[in-house]
Amino acid sequence: MALPSPVSWDAEKNRLKILDQRQLPWKVSFLFCSSYLDVAEAIETLAVRGAPAIGVTAAYGVALSALHGEKKSVDLALKRLASTRPTAINLFGALHRMKKRAATLGSKVLFTGLLEEAHKILEEDLKANRQMGELGKTLFPQKSIVLTHCNAGALATAGYGTALGVLRAAREHGKEIKVFVDETRPVFQGARLTAWELLQDGFDVTVICDNMAGGLMQKNAITSVIVGADRIAANGDTANKIGTYSLAILAHYHQIPFYVAAPTTTIDYSAKAGSHICIEERDGTEVRTSLGSPLIPDSFPVWNPAFDITPSQLICAIITEKGVVFPPFIENLAKL
Repeated sequence: MALPSPVSWDAEKNRLKILDQRQLPWKVSFLFCSSYLDVAEAIETLAVRGAPAIGVTAAYGVALSALHGEKKSVDLALKRLASTRPTAINLFGALHRMKKRAATLGSKVLFTGLLEEAHKILEEDLKANRQMGELGKTLFPQKSIVLTHCNAGALATAGYGTALGVLRAAREHGKEIKVFVDETRPVFQGARLTAWELLQDGFDVTVICDNMAGGLMQKNAITSVIVGADRIAANGDTANKIGTYSLAILAHYHQIPFYVAAPTTTIDYSAKAGSHICIEERDGTEVRTSLGSPLIPDSFPVWNPAFDITPSQLICAIITEKGVVFPPFIENLAKL
């Protein structure tokens, strides 16, 4: 079964079509966004998620704001969309590109010009994902048992995927890839999205609870770990879905290679280290409930950071579309 596109443009009705990831794996349904406000809500509520996909979606949101050729509306869209997810650097990169393009356009061609730019951002992400896969597949032996966390696949990008794109490329070149997927509490992106996506592609997939990863590694059942990223600092410190840091520590202890796959648009050279990356904290309801069903009383205090920082010392390589980068990251990332 072909995976539906996570983000696509409906040219007939001038609207954005988004695969509603809140409904997966139970139902494949779509949202149709006709304004930048619709797009902002889709990003905030995780109907669309994953740093590259957020960037692409936001770009189309800016284009939608220009339907009537008003630059004031574009300015409002840029501000509103920038407030949606603070950690995903691709969001801000895409908004910056759209702002620059808008500055070169008159009102009569504002919408068409911005839509053209959004199309370019989507196409460039697809191309980068494919290239990452080609470069990263060489890191995996002929028979690999891989652990991944959250979702860094086609659903998190314009298509194909970052971490999962590497696994797709490895399998397309004849390698035998078995994947263990962390459920990824509290929103279950691994169990709901990664497992569904890989099963649609015919992968050998097993879902585990987040707290089972160490026991699995102890049994020598994992040959490598690969994850995506929402932001990478200049020194290689990486912000990714909460729980990634724990996996990196476990992998380091068990001498298992730990890889990060992300496009160069995810690298934030202005952030010298992970401590400079803003970590989004989300509503405690996500922890107090399990997909809408109560787990603990509303009165119980919770802490719900969406991401954590994996220090560069725990990362064996960062796979980008411009090359596989090895330590020392502060020197080699700067060469990209």
